[in-house]
Amino acid sequence: MSKTSSSVIDPSTRQAILQLSFATFASMTIQRLCDPMLPELSQTFEVSRSQAAQVISYFAVTYGLMQIFFGPLGDKYGKYKVLSWATVGCSVGCFGSAFAYDLPFLIFCRILTATCTAAIIPLGLAWVGDTVDYTIRQATLAQVGLGSTMGIVAGQLFGGLITDTLGWRWAFGLVGILFFGVGCILLRNPIAKLQVEPSTGPQGEQRLSFFANTAYIFTKQRPRRILACICLEGTFAFGALAISATHLHDHHALAVSWAGAIVSLFGVGGVSYMALAPRLIARLGESGLVRTGALTFGLSYALIGFSTHWIFDLVAFVGAGFGFFMFHNTMQVHATQMAPEVRGTCMALFAAILFAGQSVGVILCAALTGYISSSWVLLLMGLCLAVLGWIFPDWIGPDNTTPSGA
Repeated sequence: MSKTSSSVIDPSTRQAILQLSFATFASMTIQRLCDPMLPELSQTFEVSRSQAAQVISYFAVTYGLMQIFFGPLGDKYGKYKVLSWATVGCSVGCFGSAFAYDLPFLIFCRILTATCTAAIIPLGLAWVGDTVDYTIRQATLAQVGLGSTMGIVAGQLFGGLITDTLGWRWAFGLVGILFFGVGCILLRNPIAKLQVEPSTGPQGEQRLSFFANTAYIFTKQRPRRILACICLEGTFAFGALAISATHLHDHHALAVSWAGAIVSLFGVGGVSYMALAPRLIARLGESGLVRTGALTFGLSYALIGFSTHWIFDLVAFVGAGFGFFMFHNTMQVHATQMAPEVRGTCMALFAAILFAGQSVGVILCAALTGYISSSWVLLLMGLCLAVLGWIFPDWIGPDNTTPSGA
């Protein structure tokens, strides 16, 4: 499929991007849906909360591992086609979860859902990279990201609300209906029916192996540096986010449910950025977005760590989310240019390394709170991300692939 012009996206591509936003919304909703359910799942299946939490941990591990599979698959058969079928597949796992008769079967269904969910966001971003010219790609990625960012908020709120009213099985069932409907719409799009040539490397050899593609990507200095920054971004940002609710509970004596609601404002900040992204991109440029976003995140988490009243945290979490997505959106657009000839693998690698960084961040911050207060841990993570954002534009250097590869 040919790229759009440098200033205009044709109507069919714009429609596909809108449909893709609904798919990313469903993807992030199902990832966060179980967070508020754990007490209810524990009671239903008569297990401990730590055992019930396996529905979250197994999902996360599967999601990360399946990036190995979907990157090359999308490069070979077509990114939009693969993610469309994967979206339909997610509905099977959701409907199975709704009728789960014990915890092991629910975990199995969550693994099935994670397997399919893993394709949606990375291949969606890669497809945008293939289709949209670099000059408007970051604004377009922000439009797609609006769906996933809203899904972060929706998963937390929707999961708790439906569980408290209709019951947790209904939550899975309704999201399953959403996945099935969106998947059918994606499959009806002519883009999903296009026949594509398998991705090839610079010498023309067919590249189908995740490991071969990854080795090829790592031969280049700039992608190595981008991926290192992505890993650190996940460590600092999501490490801080992971202990935020506990910090509010301990620091301000808030109920856990109320603390979680305040932390969800992080997603509201992300949605706000996505809505303003085209103006900010035009005004600040890529370097300005990274540096301003990282600094905003750092200042916000300094306030969260040492605020004297939780009311200040309402604004701080919106600011933290706004700043993080300014940084993250720019990282996404750089990731799409790491190796355009195997872009599907690039975005799968992006997701896998971001996931690895998140895992390290959660472990690191949890360990640090055993030695210093959570206030200082949050300040440290915010400061580290601010420094990373400040040096990032100069460290990765210019993108030599943009003129010919965008």
